[in-house]
Amino acid sequence: MGSLSRLEAESIGEPGKRTFRLLLDAGDAHCTLWLEKEQLYQLGLHLRDAVESLTEEERAQESQHREGSWTGEGDDVDFKAGGMGLSHDKQTNTFYISAFERENPEAEAEPESPLSISFWISLAQARTLAEDALRICAAGRPACFLCGQPIDPDGHVCPRSNGHAVLETG
Repeated sequence: MGSLSRLEAESIGEPGKRTFRLLLDAGDAHCTLWLEKEQLYQLGLHLRDAVESLTEEERAQESQHREGSWTGEGDDVDFKAGGMGLSHDKQTNTFYISAFERENPEAEAEPESPLSISFWISLAQARTLAEDALRICAAGRPACFLCGQPIDPDGHVCPRSNGHAVLETG
């Protein structure tokens, strides 16, 4: 897709039943990339750490625009990411993100090649995406201090307590 003009992370639904996605625009090209919560969380962590690992000079350097090969002609791309990759290009001070569609093992016909999408984001977009991703993921159900599993509004039977303690939010 090249450099993105729009990159937005969002969640849809109530905690415990949320779905997560990235909305991507580059010119006339549009893509909705569906993620698991853990994928969005890890993307946010890795981007935050990558930005923080840059020197002051690298953070002050302006990111250069990267042209894409897909013009957005045809249908919008909409798929669920099975795997993702992240790298930083020091020369242009941009981050390259690629996402690969999950393969469907239940497909009866000959398997099609999975969709993939890749794009470049600026340092400022990386910083914003990292903050938004971590904020969105933290807004969900609280984690149990014993096992790390989410605590539902109606409580949580913790496997680490062998079911002898029911923890509640509040």
